[in-house]
Amino acid sequence: MSTEAKAKVDSIRNAIQNAGHDTSVCRAYLVWGEEVYLNNPDTALILWQKVHDLAEESLVSGQLNGEAGAFEKKYLFFLAEALNNTGYIYYIQGDIPNALEFYHKSLKIQEEMGQKSGLATSLNNIGLIYDAQGDIPKALEFHHKSLKIEEELGNKSGMASSLNNIALIYMNQGDIPKALEFYHKSLKAFEEMGDKSGIATSLNNIGAIYNNQEDIPKALEFCHKSLKMYKEVGDKSGIATSLNNIGTIYNAQGDIPKALEFHHKSLKIREEIGDKSGIANSFKNIGDIELLVGNLTNALELGQQGLEIAQEIGSPDLISYNSGLLNKVAKKQGNYQMALEMYELHILMRDSINNEETQKASIRQQTKYEFEKAQLVKDQQEKETARLQAEVTARRDNLQYSVILICLLAIGGLVAMLGKLSLPIKVAEGLIFFSFLILFEFILVLGDPYVDTWTGGAPGLKLLINASVAAFIFPLHAFFEAKLKGRLVKPALLAGLRKR
Repeated sequence: MSTEAKAKVDSIRNAIQNAGHDTSVCRAYLVWGEEVYLNNPDTALILWQKVHDLAEESLVSGQLNGEAGAFEKKYLFFLAEALNNTGYIYYIQGDIPNALEFYHKSLKIQEEMGQKSGLATSLNNIGLIYDAQGDIPKALEFHHKSLKIEEELGNKSGMASSLNNIALIYMNQGDIPKALEFYHKSLKAFEEMGDKSGIATSLNNIGAIYNNQEDIPKALEFCHKSLKMYKEVGDKSGIATSLNNIGTIYNAQGDIPKALEFHHKSLKIREEIGDKSGIANSFKNIGDIELLVGNLTNALELGQQGLEIAQEIGSPDLISYNSGLLNKVAKKQGNYQMALEMYELHILMRDSINNEETQKASIRQQTKYEFEKAQLVKDQQEKETARLQAEVTARRDNLQYSVILICLLAIGGLVAMLGKLSLPIKVAEGLIFFSFLILFEFILVLGDPYVDTWTGGAPGLKLLINASVAAFIFPLHAFFEAKLKGRLVKPALLAGLRKR
């Protein structure tokens, strides 16, 4: 442990000893675990278990004492964090069942608290585990849920992470259009944040997909953009990767000088940073080009160096690549004993990789089928729900239309009888006005869905149509009002004459 880290841990210990409240102790143990988990994961587990136990005890004590609200929320937060962190330790240790158990426990608490930020993180973590298990439908389900919450929160960083994870799943499934769609969305999110490192990674991923699709201009465009961005942030590993990718693209185009230039630049950086896997890969790529142009001595030396490093780090991929290169060189040189040995090693490693890939492909195919089946069932259920809802809405609307129509008829009947009733002129005018107002509103309600369809919801057009209806109603109102007032005035005049 570095001096700085030791000082920080000592400070945390002092905070625990002098803490005046259990929440301070929980926070201290939580931070302590986060300081040591990389080098001492078992110690971190013990510290986070202390947070777990203390939080649970405090919650039980608080319930007994009738305490709730902010008190309860604080301890639930620490409990959820401890469970989430513990799940992560089990995840990196390869203990998937325990990782899922703790992540789901954390998720449940986040849901109870309505803590959307923590909820999105838990959903994303669970999605990563299901992806590692090959359960693609579950992985996509949880990543999409996480993405939805991040969008609601406006958390660009979380959105970009979820989008990138979803893109990777689609790419592994071989669904290139979907992968590109989500990588581009991830790129947009990183650009809005101004996260250059994230932008560079997204550009590199998109370039790799275009290269696999043999869209060379697009692949070069995105890889060069990625290289530029990696240089701006000073990410040497990223720079080396982009240089290597560009070299591979130029080699595929037959531009040997350009290919060698970029591969040698990549190799130099990988040697500077001690990236053994990258060095072995660069040796193989340069060796392939040297073989192609007939420099067998250089190709042999590069292949041997690459194979030595690949065997040192135990990479089946790189052992297969470099032994395959050496097999070709040995055949060209007439060294058939070496050619046979390298061929057997190449085939052994290739078959090992292929067996694993075959299993993964089978899992991907099965999970893709299950996902599509689940999606189909979900779509059908949504359609059926929408149909039933539409029926309920239609029945409700028809019933209400009927009631309104009956009321209109009743009011109309009342107005028609005004001549036989002894009512003041003002009351009669009010009834007539009210009946036509109800009729006008009823026409608007009845025609609203059609008006929306015709006008596309444009306020100006809707106002014009409503004004046209009013223009039609107004003369009718004036006509009936004159007629009915005539019927009311005559009885009133007669009654006055009789009195005289």
